Amino acid sequence: MYQRVGKAALNPNLDGITKLATHLGNPHQKFKSIHIAGTNGKGSSAHMLASILQEAGYKVGLYTSPHLSDFRERIRINGVPIDQEYILDFVVSNRIFFEQEAFSFFEMTVGLAFDYFAKQHVDVAVIEVGLGGRLDATNIITPEACLITNIALDHQQFLGTTRPAIAKEKGGIIKPNTTVVLGADDKETFAVFDAIAKPLDAPLYVAEKHTYVTDLLGDYQQQNINGVVSLLKKLSSFTVSEDHVCNGLQHVRKNTGIRGRWEILGTKPTIIADVAHNKAGLEVVLRQLTSLTYDTLHVVFGIVSDKDAGDLVTLLPPDATYYLCAAAVPRALDVPSLSAHFSNHNHSFTSYDSVEHAYDAALNKASVEDVVFVGGSLFVVSEILP
Repeated sequence: MYQRVGKAALNPNLDGITKLATHLGNPHQKFKSIHIAGTNGKGSSAHMLASILQEAGYKVGLYTSPHLSDFRERIRINGVPIDQEYILDFVVSNRIFFEQEAFSFFEMTVGLAFDYFAKQHVDVAVIEVGLGGRLDATNIITPEACLITNIALDHQQFLGTTRPAIAKEKGGIIKPNTTVVLGADDKETFAVFDAIAKPLDAPLYVAEKHTYVTDLLGDYQQQNINGVVSLLKKLSSFTVSEDHVCNGLQHVRKNTGIRGRWEILGTKPTIIADVAHNKAGLEVVLRQLTSLTYDTLHVVFGIVSDKDAGDLVTLLPPDATYYLCAAAVPRALDVPSLSAHFSNHNHSFTSYDSVEHAYDAALNKASVEDVVFVGGSLFVVSEILP
C-alpha cells in the first residue's frame, strides 16, 4: 500500500474505483459530500469541517488518510472509528472480486468508506483527497462544494514539478456548477483554478480572513480556519450557526479524534509532535518551534525516502540537537543516508536504530526547560504517540 511502500502501490486512474463502486451499487451517490484537496492542511481542514457540522446536529462521515496508529482512523462517523467487524465483513463479502480485479489498497479503502457511509445513512461525508485530485480514487463523488487548501511542491514525481502543474492536478476535483473555495490567496495558482472552473460554471472564491479560535494549536491552523469557515458561508445545503462554528472549532480534537497536529505530549520538558513532512509544511512548523522559549531544542527526526532530504535538512535550525531515526516502514529513508545529509550541514546529531530509542534518548537528555520536537514524517510521529 502507498502509505508504507510508495509509488509501486499507486493506481493513477479512476478505472479501478469506478468498477469497484459499480460492484458496490455506487454508494457514493447515496449521500451528500464535501471534497477537500491541497498540499498541506487538508486533513486539519477536513476534521474542522466535520466537527462544525457535527455540532450543527448532522450525522457526519469523515474519510481521511493516511492513518497514524489504527487503520480505522481513516473512516469515522461523528468521530467514532468504523467498527472492526464491519471491515472484516466487507473484505470477506467482496474478497473474490477484490482478488480478481487486483484493486489498490487505497481503492478498496475508499470503496469501504463509501459503502459504510451509505449504509449508515450519513447526512454528509467530508472526503479528503489522498494524492493529487484529478486521478485520486475519491474523485468519483459529486460534492456539494470543494475546498482546495493551498499548493506547494510535494509529490512532484506524480503531480508535476511546478506549482501550476500541481494546481492543475488538484483542481481536477472541481465539478460542474459546484462551489470551490481556495484556502490561499495565490495569484500564480488562481489562474489555473480559474481556467478549470469557468468552463464548468463552478463559482470560485478565495477564502476570507476570520478570527475564530480552535483547539488545534499550530499557527498554520489560521489559514485552515479561513478556508473552512469561508466554505461553510457559501453552502446553502446545511444550516450552520455562529455557535456551531465556534463550538466546532474549539472541540475538533474531542469531536473527531484528530492527532499529530502540533500535539503537546508533555511538559517539563515540553514535548511537541507534528506530522508536517514537506518543505512548505515544515517551514511553518519550524518557524513556530524556534519562536518558543527554551534552553535546548531536541529534535527526533526521520523522513521518507521519496522526499528531498538535502532540501529539508537546510530548513532545520542549526543550534538544535538531533536524534536521527528511521520509522519501521519500507518507505523510510535509512539512517546512514539521513546522517550523511546532516554531516554536510554540520548539525549536531546522533543516529539511532529505532524511533523508540531516539525518542527515549531525547527525553533522557532533555532538562525541564528544554523542548523536544518529534517530526519529519507521519510514521515517526505515529511510533511515539501514546
